[in-house]
Amino acid sequence: MGGEGVPADQKVNHPFPSRVVQNKSVDEMMRAGMKKETRVRVSKNGEIRIPAARRKAMGIFAGEEVVVRFEDNELHISSLKGRIARAQRLVRRYVKPGDSLVDELIAERRGAAS
Repeated sequence: MGGEGVPADQKVNHPFPSRVVQNKSVDEMMRAGMKKETRVRVSKNGEIRIPAARRKAMGIFAGEEVVVRFEDNELHISSLKGRIARAQRLVRRYVKPGDSLVDELIAERRGAAS
C-alpha cells in the first residue's frame, strides 16, 4: 500500500487508507460539481482509469478490490466498503434503536445449544 508503481494522481497519502470511507451519494457528488457520468478511455490492455475525485468520493484507494457487475450491457463498479455500508443502512431500517442483532444471535445460539 505504499503506492509503488502507482501513478502520482492515484496515490493516497493517508496512514490507514483502508479505514477511510467517504462513500458520498450521487446527490452529494453532483452538488460538489461532479457529473453523474464521465467519459474515460479504455487502454490497449482493457484497463480504465477511474478519475481521482470519483475514487476519493467512493472511498476507493490504490490496491483495493472493487466489485464489477455486468447488467443490461453496462458495467457497474462499486467499492466493497460501499456495498457493506449500503447493506448495513438497509438492515438498520428494520432494527429498533437500542436492539442488538449480535446479542439476539448469541441468545438464539445459546438457546439452540441447550
